[in-house]
Amino acid sequence: MRILVVEDEPDLASAIAISLRREGYAVDVAGDGVSAMERVFVNEYDLLCLDLNLPDTDGLELCRRVVSIPVGDDGAPPKIIMLTARGGVDDRIRGLDQGADDYLVKPFSLGELSARVRALLRRDTANTTSVLQRAGIELDSRTHEVRVHGAPVELTTKEFALLRWFVLHPDTVHSAERLLEHVWDEHADPFTNTVRMTLSNLRRKLAAAGAPDVIETLPGRGYRLRSEP
Repeated sequence: MRILVVEDEPDLASAIAISLRREGYAVDVAGDGVSAMERVFVNEYDLLCLDLNLPDTDGLELCRRVVSIPVGDDGAPPKIIMLTARGGVDDRIRGLDQGADDYLVKPFSLGELSARVRALLRRDTANTTSVLQRAGIELDSRTHEVRVHGAPVELTTKEFALLRWFVLHPDTVHSAERLLEHVWDEHADPFTNTVRMTLSNLRRKLAAAGAPDVIETLPGRGYRLRSEP
């Protein structure tokens, strides 16, 4: 899952990015509204952590613009968590009315932010907890534990992120380009075989744990995780 952090305080932006990357998310950072919109037009983000007090743009206006832009195959805009020192009820109402999905008042716990990110990113699925289950695979997005038919599987951070994307979007064909867009950040080289190599290692580990061929290749189209083994 790919996240854009829009925050003009460098130390806070860095802390948020580091925390979310530890959770396995691909994270880009923008320090102002102009660079944020440039990235939104180019990349398909799943979620924005958006500060309202930006030096060049009103955060509420930026939120309104972001949610009006069709993104991805389904045309749905990214989820938005507003980050702000404005804690009044009227401020929260205005933010939610402009299209924000959640509102977090500064100072906040990075752990709480991570929990809210997890909740928002699973909102459109049938999952109500951090534990995701598909095709004999159990993935806990909070603890980063993965089990196949009850047996633990050790994955790298990127392998975990790739598997989480497949588990959240089962029975959907994903091209290598789409996987690169949502699981890697803007520093990834699109001309490398990083997706293929990461997927190969993930498949090998899943097969060794008893889930062979759960992620199938469709020649000329991409890859798909079958919801049923």
